[in-house]
Order: sequence, then structure tokens, then C-alpha cells
Amino acid sequence: MDIVVCIKWVPNTTSVNIDQKTGTLIRSGVPSVINPHDLHALEIALTLKDRFGGSVTAITMAPPSAKLGLEHAIGMGCDRAILLTDMVYAGADTLATSYTLAKTISKLKFDLILVGQETVDSSTAHIGAQVASWLHIPYLYYVVDVNYLGDGKIWAKRLLEDAYEEYELTLPALLAAAMHSTHPRRVKLSYKLRCKSEQIIEVWSNKTLGLEANCVGLKGSPTIVRKTSFVPEVPRKKIVCKPKDVEQAAEWLIKRLIEERLLKI
Repeated sequence: MDIVVCIKWVPNTTSVNIDQKTGTLIRSGVPSVINPHDLHALEIALTLKDRFGGSVTAITMAPPSAKLGLEHAIGMGCDRAILLTDMVYAGADTLATSYTLAKTISKLKFDLILVGQETVDSSTAHIGAQVASWLHIPYLYYVVDVNYLGDGKIWAKRLLEDAYEEYELTLPALLAAAMHSTHPRRVKLSYKLRCKSEQIIEVWSNKTLGLEANCVGLKGSPTIVRKTSFVPEVPRKKIVCKPKDVEQAAEWLIKRLIEERLLKI
């Protein structure tokens, strides 16, 4: 089974700045990591490869620095990685991003696509459904377990608020891994060293894909940020209680809450 995993290179902090003119994130100077939820998608893909064979290809659309994230994916066990990077892709919303990813995937041999449930920098959870829609394939979200049934079919289990659902899907299909659904494996140095000795990570620009400039990046994004505003930081009194025991701590806390008029007795 040939599997493609879409990952995102996201800022490793909650303190991000917004470009007031474009409404897009300012990533310069901010350290980045693989979106944590995408690690679960990678783990599911690699587990399927371990059990049933095949290949796993990781794809990301990001600045050149995201090559570090793809090296991490290779270190986990991916066979191949593709970095989509071009200034024409900059500023893309989910529609333009999913279009570019779908066009890339359509050039590859694939049976299954995996994505994380959402990303920590935007939390839209749009990409999976949109990529599947561009490719006209079925998709399923909140997946916690997958099994290959043979004859081009998979079984998938997904988590709802208070129940599980089981599905049988015909490949090709797309699955979005649920948060905390796996324990992502560690990177192996021997795998990661392949990035230095072999051309595993391919860099594709828009010259490779040949997409219309008006369909990608900021020009291809119908989402418009009219205004951004920031909630001011809440001032803290920074009062610390150092009680001798639990009873003293409880007494101190109740007294403070009464003084602050947050508790009436």
C-alpha cells in the first residue's frame, strides 16, 4: 500500500505575530516544528507499512526551512519526502493550500492519504476534507485505528464524543488521525542519515507543478482578513502561597477569594 502523509511546519510557540496588511503569520525568527497532530498521521501510516508493506511519502508546503521537518519524518521511517516551496505559494489559505497539495498528490502513486486532525497554528481542520474533495475520494475524520482488509479496502475506527464508529472504505481514500490516537515513534539516526547520503527529500517549485498563479498562494485564497485584534494580557498579582499543610492552603485560598469578591460565604 502506497501512503501519502501531509504534514505542516508550524511555529513552535503561541506567541506569533500577524502581518497587519496581509493578515498572515509572520514566521521569520520563530522556531518551527512538525504540527504535533500530524505525528499521529505519520505513526498510523508507518504502522500500516510495517504490517502490510508498501511506501510512505511525506509532503509539506512550506518555506525551505521545513526541510528539517521532513528529515524528522524520514527519521521516523518515511521512504520519501517532498517539499513544496515557492514564493508564489506564500500566504495561502486552506483552499489554496489543499489545491496545491491535491495537485501534487495527483502526480504520485497512492492508495491512502493521511493528515492530522488539525493544526496548532490555525485549528481549522479543513485541509483533509478539502484535499479529498479536490481528488474526489472518500474521507473520514477522527480516526484512531486502521486495518487493511485486502482487495483495495480498509477498515477504520473513529472516535466521537461518547462512542466509536467503524467504517469500511474503498481505496483510494483520505483519513484524518484523531488527536492523541497513537504514540509516535522516535527518530532513528540510521534513517535520518539517509537524508545526507541519498536524495530522499525532493524540492518541488511551481515550475514542477505548473499551476496557475491566480489559483495558489495569496492570490488563490478567497479568505480575507479584514482586521486583527489582540486581547491584552491579563495583569497578574503573582501572589504565591507557601502553606505548611493542605488545611492551611485551603484556608488561605478561601480568604483570598473572599477578599477579591470572587466567593461569598
